[in-house]
Amino acid sequence: MDGGAEGTQQPHLILAHKLFLLTHPDVQDIEKVQLKSEVLDSIKSDGMAPLYETLAASSVLELDQSLLDSMQANNEEELKKLDDKIADAEENLGESEVREAHLAKALYFIRISDKEKALEQLKLTEGKTVAVGQKMDLVFYTLQLAFFYMDFDLVSKSIDKAKKLFEEGGDWERKNRLKVYEGLYCMSTRNFKKAASLFLDSISTFTTYEIFPYETFIFYTVLTSIITLDRVSLKQKVVDAPEILTVLGKIPFLSEFLNSLYECQYKAFFSAFAAMAEQIKFDRCLNPHFRFYMREVRTVVYSQFLESYKSVTVEAMANAFGVSVDFIDQELSRFIAAGKLHCKIDKVAGVLETNRPDAKNALYQATIKQGDFLLNRIQKLSRVIDL
Repeated sequence: MDGGAEGTQQPHLILAHKLFLLTHPDVQDIEKVQLKSEVLDSIKSDGMAPLYETLAASSVLELDQSLLDSMQANNEEELKKLDDKIADAEENLGESEVREAHLAKALYFIRISDKEKALEQLKLTEGKTVAVGQKMDLVFYTLQLAFFYMDFDLVSKSIDKAKKLFEEGGDWERKNRLKVYEGLYCMSTRNFKKAASLFLDSISTFTTYEIFPYETFIFYTVLTSIITLDRVSLKQKVVDAPEILTVLGKIPFLSEFLNSLYECQYKAFFSAFAAMAEQIKFDRCLNPHFRFYMREVRTVVYSQFLESYKSVTVEAMANAFGVSVDFIDQELSRFIAAGKLHCKIDKVAGVLETNRPDAKNALYQATIKQGDFLLNRIQKLSRVIDL
């Protein structure tokens, strides 16, 4: 799982996506046969005995005992060679060679997917590392391992560790790379607003091909921006961004999804939205937030439509979106009840009336709320002082 040359994703992270699809209920059986074969090929070529054992135990793959035995024997043989190199470096060579020998062992554990031993060995290597840049690289290896297992606790701790290291120094290239890792973490844990901000900051400096290709990066940037940016920011940072425009057309339906929303072409938007839903469902980072994301997008698009009117008929809105009156009626009732939309439905007249709080009123309410909070704090404080 080391490095990742420019433009190429880590083989382990490609494997992680295939494993996700292999256990996905909506992937066709015929596709799963092909996926199983590709997963097994990857496991064999990297000698991933620990991962194979885990997948066989959870019935994702069938256990072939002779294959497991042979991979385990190869692992032991390889680890003996690596230990010999460490011993030789410690006896005959300098500190940097000792560090390199320890790092080689850590990378081997990562390659065969032995998570616990890889983490132990990375820690050991860190103890022999002085340069901040090299320490940062160890954090990136840890992050790649953590994303393979979707271990968000480890991701979070590693990001915090990297930020502390940057206080000691560290170059811009690594800082920019960390932003993308943190953006992926935020998106994977449903903090779409921060994810969009970090991704947009990284558009012109993207070099983290090891975790995903540039097209995937743009896909994530557009999806997170659509539900978190206002119209003016969306136009400026996404719709008109040259880096996004060069890639947008290569990702199926993404251009239609973004532009039809911005241009208020609601029928085209709903059509692109249905196609995008499939891509989101089959993305291992976005899949856990599928329903949430679909709701957020609909909130954005319905709010945008309703902002143009003081009142509008349900039928006119249904026609604009190319759906039935019943569908819009059910959708809006649900969103209004959840406090997501500021309007009410006059069922008798079949009319929607918007009742958005204006900006002044919203500011007034916020001031009142903060004032109450401050008074409560002062009262509590005075009671403490009186005691």
